[in-house]
Amino acid sequence: LSVTAQIAARPVGLLLGLELSRNPLQTHPSYQAIAHLPLAERVARMRDPQLRAAILSEQARATDDPLFFRPNYDKMYLLGDPPDYEQPPEQSLGAQARARGCRPEELAYDAMLSDQGRGMLYVPFLNYSDGNLDATYEMLRDPRSVPGLSDGGAHCGIICDASFPTYLLTHWTRDRKRGDKLSIPFVVAAQSRKTALSVGLDDRGLIAPGYKADVNVIDYGRLHLHPPKVHYDLPVGGRRLMQEVDGYDATIVSGVVTRRYGEATGARPGRLVKGARSGVQ
Repeated sequence: LSVTAQIAARPVGLLLGLELSRNPLQTHPSYQAIAHLPLAERVARMRDPQLRAAILSEQARATDDPLFFRPNYDKMYLLGDPPDYEQPPEQSLGAQARARGCRPEELAYDAMLSDQGRGMLYVPFLNYSDGNLDATYEMLRDPRSVPGLSDGGAHCGIICDASFPTYLLTHWTRDRKRGDKLSIPFVVAAQSRKTALSVGLDDRGLIAPGYKADVNVIDYGRLHLHPPKVHYDLPVGGRRLMQEVDGYDATIVSGVVTRRYGEATGARPGRLVKGARSGVQ
């Protein structure tokens, strides 16, 4: 069998916050008493010193919720702006709290209240056991692997990994400070031609006569990921996490511009791909 490994470009992690599906204080009884309130009202209540003291005096309790666990503040980080997905262990809330002589719950509490209650905490739980992305670097370079596993929104209020492809370009070819980088040609080939071949789409992934004209035109110096934000645009006001990005000047599908400077043009020339596509068209 021809087996190809899919490698996540960064830690797979949970986003925690007052506006999200989970937060590290959610099993504290005093927080549970106000959890049903709208965000703005909840934030106003949580700014009250007495309620703050009550919530922080309590301990996280066990729960049957499979997406909640007893908080480990040594594995929890402030996401930041721009978002930092490769932070050293000394930047964890646990380490920061020990350095400041306070409890990590206090740092988490105040961080989540920032930005009108939209502050986010980040908990990497895969690809980060060593506190860095060195192992991911080795996996991405393996000739039997392709980058992948980006989540387009299945976990609408707790995970936002759809920005993996952009992260590959920004972090791995330009911005990484804690280890080796990858070259632009390597990442572009891995995300285009190599990925296409791995799923049997031989008619794309190259800019050449006869191939499918799917192209991103990128202003590399301006390429920038923003922090995730909650959007309430699903049916009946449902929420989802989205992550905006600057630097894509144009997205071209089958030779037609479908997005220009981040805005949709309305053109939709794409077609459903039902199986392998062989040969140059």
